[in-house]
Amino acid sequence: MIDSKIFLKKLLDSAISAALPLHCLPRWLPSKPKGRLVVIGAGKAAASMAKVIEKQWEEPIEGVVIVPYGYAESCQHIKVIEASHPVPDEAGLEAATQLINTVSNLRESDSVICLISGGGSSLMCLPINGISLYEKQKITSALLNSGAGIHEINCVRKKLSAIKGGKLANICYPASIITLIISDIPGNDVSMAASGPTITDASTGKEALEILNRYKVDISQKTKKIIENSKPVKVTKNDIRILATSDDALIAASNIAIKYN
Repeated sequence: MIDSKIFLKKLLDSAISAALPLHCLPRWLPSKPKGRLVVIGAGKAAASMAKVIEKQWEEPIEGVVIVPYGYAESCQHIKVIEASHPVPDEAGLEAATQLINTVSNLRESDSVICLISGGGSSLMCLPINGISLYEKQKITSALLNSGAGIHEINCVRKKLSAIKGGKLANICYPASIITLIISDIPGNDVSMAASGPTITDASTGKEALEILNRYKVDISQKTKKIIENSKPVKVTKNDIRILATSDDALIAASNIAIKYN
């Protein structure tokens, strides 16, 4: 009979392995575009995902990804920037600005790969015009401490952001977008992963305000007006691919458990 510590370690290793970019990403890479290939993204796995792409891609490549402090990995062509998670900071604001500058003025012949993983919402921080970083920090902290679910928090985040809820896709237009997601969202709703920066957003300002009221989060009248006036965002030019989920990790671990049963 296998030692219990060794057994548990095998379960953990198999679960992690199922979601490692090295194992789940390469087969989803697109064909070579006619124009530039730009890699952007945010999340705890963004740097490791970018590193895998650099190793697999033989053509010129560029881009910016944002990771939490301590999650950076060395990339040759894709810039890796560290920022705060789960509450955004100035570094995240600067990083998001650099990311936006990287994908501005793209052409139809260009392609964008957007790498999304857990933690991307706070890292890709660019408040919508009229909302300060301080207010966004305050609202985010209040929601995180309120007991609100991730779907509720990200619904509000979309309305406070100039980049989330499909808005990043509009900035990338007319380039084509491929969104590669390692999902930690319950139910794997792609519009909620990193608050869906390249995904159609069907939520409304009314929904966001209801969430803020439900959890008694105070906001200024100016912010309330901005949220009220926000509209759903439709994204049409996007190829969405879920690379790995928590279910994949659990299945991998269960297969090991069955093997040693």
